Amino acid sequence: MTLRSTTLWVGAFVLLALLPLMPGTLGSSFYVGLVSNILVLAIFALSLQLLVGYTGLISLGHAAYFGAAAYAVAMLAPDSEAANGWLPLIAAVGTAAVLALVIGFLVMRTRGIYFIMVTLAFAQLVYFVVHDFDVFGGTDGTYIYFRPEFSLFGRQLIDLEDGTQFYWFVLLMLVFTVVLLGLVLRSRFGHALAGIKHNEQRMRAAGYATNAYKLGSFVLGGALAGLAGFLYASQHGYVNPEMLSWHNSGNALVMIILGGLGSLPGAILGAFAYVLLNEWFQGMTKHWQLLMGGTIILVAALLPQGLAGGIATLKSRLGRQPRVPVRANASTPDTAPPAAHLTREQTP
Repeated sequence: MTLRSTTLWVGAFVLLALLPLMPGTLGSSFYVGLVSNILVLAIFALSLQLLVGYTGLISLGHAAYFGAAAYAVAMLAPDSEAANGWLPLIAAVGTAAVLALVIGFLVMRTRGIYFIMVTLAFAQLVYFVVHDFDVFGGTDGTYIYFRPEFSLFGRQLIDLEDGTQFYWFVLLMLVFTVVLLGLVLRSRFGHALAGIKHNEQRMRAAGYATNAYKLGSFVLGGALAGLAGFLYASQHGYVNPEMLSWHNSGNALVMIILGGLGSLPGAILGAFAYVLLNEWFQGMTKHWQLLMGGTIILVAALLPQGLAGGIATLKSRLGRQPRVPVRANASTPDTAPPAAHLTREQTP
């Protein structure tokens, strides 16, 4: 990561951190809650970006880890008081990681369209387990009456019931996710994932255990989706089986396509674009899905590298210096005699 990109990351996060302190409508609870939701979905999109954009594993079952983590929070939440946030957080991330490990171990031998369909099948299996058992609330889902609070040695550190504190906590988790993925992608493990995405057979011939690397990426992506599930359940106080359905995985896939595959900033831009376009189109017409679908088609056709790729292309074009024609000096001949034809008097 260059100094310029680091500065842009820091500047963007500082601007986001200042949102609750903004005067007027911009710093109101509505916009703070809206951007909190976007940041949660950005973490979810980043977790899928690791699989699709950097490993080449297109999964339609990623919502299973997101929803399983949210249900873990709901199952551990007491009815009369706020839970200590450390336990639900560890349980949510751990549940998602273990579920991703089990499913990943079973599907990692498949390739291409078969991998997509098998991940979808396992996600639907988890969906119907949650949907059909009353212990999970069935089709109605279940409620979380109090947001978790983080305390240490009896002293409260973070109260997620406070909207501003929740916003800053979500932003902190987003920063953690970006830093973690940045370190992973620059490591030997990340370089191996890049090689597997471009040519898995060559990586296998070079002695790499490609299935083990892909499984590691799959589990890490599932764990980060679990982190997003914990935050989503804490914010909304309600979970239902639809969180695990295939269309939720499709929404995350749309986010990273809008933002740009293989780009960490692209996943975040895609989450912002997806949620804000949804809000805008829903306010315009009840047939907002047509507008959303048309926008996705236009972005895919006109910006094949997504919003992040389009911005990078625009910056490179604007920064390109125009060529200035150089005129030959009148006192200097346009052409010089080749060295091979120089006479002894001409040769120095």
